[in-house]
Amino acid sequence: MSKSLDILKKYWGFDSFRLGQEDIIQDVINGHDVLALLPTGGGKSICFQVPGLCREGITLVISPLIALMQDQVSNLESRGIRAKALISGMSHRELDITLDNARFGGIDLLYTSPERIQSQLFIERFKLMNVGLIVVDEAHCISEWGHDFRPSFQEIYKLRNHHPEVPIIALTATATDSTKKDIIEQLELRNVKVHQSEFERKNLSYQSFPSTNKLSNIINYCKEHESQTGIIYCQTRKSVKFIARALHDQGLSIGVYHGGMTKDDRKEMLNEWMLGKTKIMVATNAFGMGIDKPDVRYVLHYEFPASLEAYFQEAGRAGRDGEAAVAINYWEESDILNLERQNEQKYPDLAFIKLVYRALCNHLKIAIGSGKDENYDLDLKKLCHAFNLPITETYNALKILEISGEIVFSEGIFHPTKLKFAIGNTALYNFQIQNDTLNPIIVLLTRSYPGIFDYFFEIHEKEFCKRLKITNHQLEQQLKRLEQFGVIDISWKSDAPSVTFLRERLPNDYLEIRPEVYHHRKELAQKKLQACINYLREPVCRAQQLISYFGIETTDCGQCDVCLTQNDASKIEEIEQKILEMVKVFQPTVEQLEEKFIHKKMYQVAIRNLLKAEKVVFRDGKYC
Repeated sequence: MSKSLDILKKYWGFDSFRLGQEDIIQDVINGHDVLALLPTGGGKSICFQVPGLCREGITLVISPLIALMQDQVSNLESRGIRAKALISGMSHRELDITLDNARFGGIDLLYTSPERIQSQLFIERFKLMNVGLIVVDEAHCISEWGHDFRPSFQEIYKLRNHHPEVPIIALTATATDSTKKDIIEQLELRNVKVHQSEFERKNLSYQSFPSTNKLSNIINYCKEHESQTGIIYCQTRKSVKFIARALHDQGLSIGVYHGGMTKDDRKEMLNEWMLGKTKIMVATNAFGMGIDKPDVRYVLHYEFPASLEAYFQEAGRAGRDGEAAVAINYWEESDILNLERQNEQKYPDLAFIKLVYRALCNHLKIAIGSGKDENYDLDLKKLCHAFNLPITETYNALKILEISGEIVFSEGIFHPTKLKFAIGNTALYNFQIQNDTLNPIIVLLTRSYPGIFDYFFEIHEKEFCKRLKITNHQLEQQLKRLEQFGVIDISWKSDAPSVTFLRERLPNDYLEIRPEVYHHRKELAQKKLQACINYLREPVCRAQQLISYFGIETTDCGQCDVCLTQNDASKIEEIEQKILEMVKVFQPTVEQLEEKFIHKKMYQVAIRNLLKAEKVVFRDGKYC
């Protein structure tokens, strides 16, 4: 364990592991297959990154989350760890070079999607790699019972055919008993060590309130808790912009975060929030993956997600420091109607799905028998306009084609510009002599990225323009000239959706959507939807509903809105007693006292009772 602690200290600056991490890491280092269920913010990445660096050979990390892969690779590189990601939108040349570097020991951690590992290019290089560990992140995606099923995950077990001795660690934040069983069976984990953290959160109060104006509820809550750190989750980028504008108009300190932002903009927003310069982050579910801020006092939901698994993860980002926190969702009747409508729209008719497949292939000019492993930018609006297709149903048809294993559909994640030199030092020197106007940018590239002759590097346009004292347009023109002269290989930045074909285009009548992809999934989605509706409407302990959903027996929490309604009087007395005990120890200010209690309304009743009875007095801004 001393080696893993040395690595933790060297690269992350910590002297010890969190509770539960050490046992997981030791099992992985010892070569055991591991299934780890860790709550959101529980430090999942450390559980595979540290043992990956301890074990000899490259660590392959398979993840469905492109934004998370990009962020983790950047984070690891900033710590001096050699990490790369294989993501959609990369040129064949960049893929080829990255895989070669992985094969010859130039990379410590290689991130990739489950779809990518099925390509022949990847498989042939993987066979030749010295692999020390295989990581399956978001492992619930392997199961049809999971809330984000990806059939490509069911191909991961085949990697063991090429490296049978390499251990696998599968990680997820949420999994029902059926999902856990599926993960173990479908990954063919051997003598697996299962580590499961506590699901109950004693310090977190789950609350659900019907509303006639949820925007007003959210604004009022944020204004009342202006000094606290919080997150507001929305289901769409449109809603993020709407809520952010409404809160900003109220003078509140807010940031925004979603997958369509550039990495630099996401990083800037995250840094502002992490440092406390902004208090409220308004975000889609892209926010929170790999992010751990302990002092989040509240998580609000403007829109409820499509599954209790997703809600449990998002709500669980509150109160990671163990102090009192709340997870509140406000809902209107229209929200339930929207959830039901969205669930229906997710499964358009099979005939329509086949029509979209034909339209997509025709739009991208893909002939029958071709297209395998090819990547295309996709303007969804143009596709729908050209073939007179409804956009929402078309989007969902593409998602079903993805689940069916025909395509990978990447939804507008920002891909930065990346480049490497395509010629050697001598040829580059000769080029510089003959093209002195391009010399400054060449010098800046070589000095900024010492390995740029061997690896693709992400270019920070703003910084380059500032240092070269040129405009963004001039920078683009210079890079295009270098590309035209064959001096650089470059992948241009893009935030457009893209499609990668996993198989050759099939003749029109040959496309088959299997029952487990469509009918079974539709039935399961209906059950998950009903669980969400029950959570919102039923007067049953919120925590008990959530935890029992994952197959764990528990009693009433005593602190959700349902429990509090049933126990108001006794709870107020309990709060009064806690206040008296605190005042005996020290003289708290208004904020110091209030932040210790989740249930603000009952706290206010309790403090009024004590002041009225003169058991507590308020003097010089403090209670005594």
